[in-house]
Amino acid sequence: MKKISITLLVLTPLILSASETKNPKYDAELCKIFQGKIKTYKEKMRDDAYAKTTLESYKKRAKIYCTK
Repeated sequence: MKKISITLLVLTPLILSASETKNPKYDAELCKIFQGKIKTYKEKMRDDAYAKTTLESYKKRAKIYCTK
């Protein structure tokens, strides 16, 4: 339980700061990067739960940075 609490305390500020990005140039670059990752990953993706989770993670991050 202690390890989980420490992990949450460390990761929460990082997650919040990543979701509050307001620099359009930076967002556009990250959008392009994650769209490329999605395309490449789909082409070479394995068929297991870890691969599907990774793809969903890329899609989630692309959605954050690709808002227009």
